[in-house]
Amino acid sequence: MIIYTHNDCFLKFNGPGHPERKERLESIISSIKSSDISVEFKDSPLVDLDIVSLVHPKKHIENIFKNIPKNGIIGVEQEPYADTMLCPNSKNAILRSCGSGIAACDDLMIKNERVFCAVRPPGHHAETIRANGFCFINNIAVAARYLQKKYKINKVAIIDFDVHHGNGTQEIFYNDESIAYASSHEFPLFPGTGAENEIGVGNIFNATLRAGTASKEFHEIFEKKVLTPVEEFKPDVILISAGFDAHKRDPLANINLDSSDFFMITKKIIEIANIHSKGRVISFLEGGYDLQALSESIIEHLKGLKTHI
Repeated sequence: MIIYTHNDCFLKFNGPGHPERKERLESIISSIKSSDISVEFKDSPLVDLDIVSLVHPKKHIENIFKNIPKNGIIGVEQEPYADTMLCPNSKNAILRSCGSGIAACDDLMIKNERVFCAVRPPGHHAETIRANGFCFINNIAVAARYLQKKYKINKVAIIDFDVHHGNGTQEIFYNDESIAYASSHEFPLFPGTGAENEIGVGNIFNATLRAGTASKEFHEIFEKKVLTPVEEFKPDVILISAGFDAHKRDPLANINLDSSDFFMITKKIIEIANIHSKGRVISFLEGGYDLQALSESIIEHLKGLKTHI
C-alpha cells in the first residue's frame, strides 16, 4: 500500500484553536510509522491547474490563490462559516493535496496499488466555484474526473463516511449518472445538505444519522443506504472520502462510533470493490478532529484497505 503525504501539508496554518490543524496529520503519520502495517510513503506532487479544471474553473482557483496573504491568515467565506482560511503557505498545501489523488490514480491504474492520501486541506466540501468547510479543491472529485479522462473509466463510486455531508462532491456530480455518490452523515449538521430526498439523477444516496447513533444502528443504515446502492451501481473504481469524525470522541459531531468500526466499514467497501471494481480503491483523508480517535481509527482503516489485496 502507498501513502501520499508531504511536508507542505503540515505548513498550512488556520489560526489558534482551529480544528483543522497540522497536528491531525502529525498524529496520523506517527501512528502509521509506529504500527506494524507495511506501507510505502511517497511525496505528494503539485497538481497542474489544467487537471484541476476538470472540476473547477481555472479562474476560480487562481482567484483563491490571489487572496493568499503575505502575512497572517484570512478567511474566504462570510459568517457564520468564516473558518476556511488562507495563510502564506496555503498554495502548495492545496496543490499537493489534490496532486496526491492524481498520483494515486496513476499508481492504482498502472501498478494496481491501493493508496491512502494523508493530506490536508481536505476537499469534499469544495463546490465547483466555492471554497467551503476548510476545503478549496475537491480532491476526490478531481481524481474521479481524471480517472474518467485519462484511463477511460466509465463508472466511479465515491463513498463518503465523514460525519459531515460532502456538499461539494454532491453538487459537482448531482446530474452525472456516471458517478455514484453515497454518504453517511449526521443530519441535521453542517453543511445542512444531504437530505435523503436529494437523489440527483438516481446517482446520489444519502444516509442520514440522528445524533447519538451508535455502532449497531450505524452499520445497519450504512449497509442498506450506502453499500447496497453502490453494489447495485457496479463501479469500475471506488474512491473513499475517509472522515473519522463520526467517532464518539470527536468534538464536532454527535455520532458514537468506536475506532474498530472503521475497520468494518472499510472491509465492507473492499468486499464490493473486489467483486465489481477489480479491487481498485483509493482513500482520501477528510475530517476527524480528536487526535487520539484519529490515530486509532486510521490504523483500523488501513487494515481494512489491505484486506484481500
